[in-house]
Amino acid sequence: MHYLKVLIAVALVQLAYAGDKIGFGPNFAVSSTGSTWIKEANTTLILPETPSPQVERLAKWPGMETSNGNLVQALAVSFEDPTANCGAQNGQWCVWASTLQDTQISGRMVPASPGDRITMHYVYNDSTGEYDQSSAINGRIVSTLSTSSGYAQRWDVAVECQVDACSRTSPAHSKPASASNLVLCERIRTNQALEYVETTIILNEADSFWSEGLYTKLSHNSGLRTVDGGKTWKVDTIVLNSHLFDESDIQYN
Repeated sequence: MHYLKVLIAVALVQLAYAGDKIGFGPNFAVSSTGSTWIKEANTTLILPETPSPQVERLAKWPGMETSNGNLVQALAVSFEDPTANCGAQNGQWCVWASTLQDTQISGRMVPASPGDRITMHYVYNDSTGEYDQSSAINGRIVSTLSTSSGYAQRWDVAVECQVDACSRTSPAHSKPASASNLVLCERIRTNQALEYVETTIILNEADSFWSEGLYTKLSHNSGLRTVDGGKTWKVDTIVLNSHLFDESDIQYN
């Protein structure tokens, strides 16, 4: 648990200021158990409703942690002011390709609406030694980025809060809250479950034991399986459960 939190704590850190709250909720992750690394990965997030009202700052992301400390992560973020960040309207998300190195490197940020299918694709480019990534909305690519990041050794699907969003129910989930354990609970809107579908991960070589590196927290899935002896792995559905952020989830930047 502590090891996982240390690894994923790098996410979105460039958007936070010193002293800001940062928290991590439900999670699905797989770490390489040997010398294998992730050559290609693809998943589709079905966007939930944003928080109501929108506050700073809630993120949904599938990411790959790499051998030189990068986090290759396409992002879907709910901001307090979505218009200022990506030209979105209230109730929309900002979506973009991104890699966290010493600083956050970003592709084009674009608006996306609840119900949109956001497909995030990462592939290692042998000719450049970079990971090429794209984010697509309902099949149309809207943001791209290529970064030299080493080799991806871990796959994460996470829910991250920052600042005020850490004081409320993750807006992708439906779970009643009480005033005793949730700030501003009367302002929370119930929403549907957060779901990733059609996740495929391709390793550089076969590793029949790769699934032994699976870690889940407050999530369930349809089962991680290989279709070719350990090089290609699939999971049809990943659902991140309803969750109330509490002090056990919170760190300070």
